[in-house]
Amino acid sequence: MPGVTRGAEILIVAAGKAGAVTAEYVSPGQVVIDVGINVNAEGKLCGDVDFAAVEPIVGAITPVPGGVGSVTTCVLIKHVVEAAKKAT
Repeated sequence: MPGVTRGAEILIVAAGKAGAVTAEYVSPGQVVIDVGINVNAEGKLCGDVDFAAVEPIVGAITPVPGGVGSVTTCVLIKHVVEAAKKAT
């Protein structure tokens, strides 16, 4: 799997396991979008990507928390507003 993921320009990670993607899975200049949300052994929110190991290598990476969740919330609100307008 690392051979495949290293070849991607954009890597979207939704593995369902904290820290599943480590430095061996990425290459310099990649954009990594971490969609996963987990709770680690210390009880803190974390993603599917080992952020500390991957961030120095890639060109850009979304944090967890504070990454794609904000976008998801905005899209959800937009859909709710559109549905409410159609219902009236």
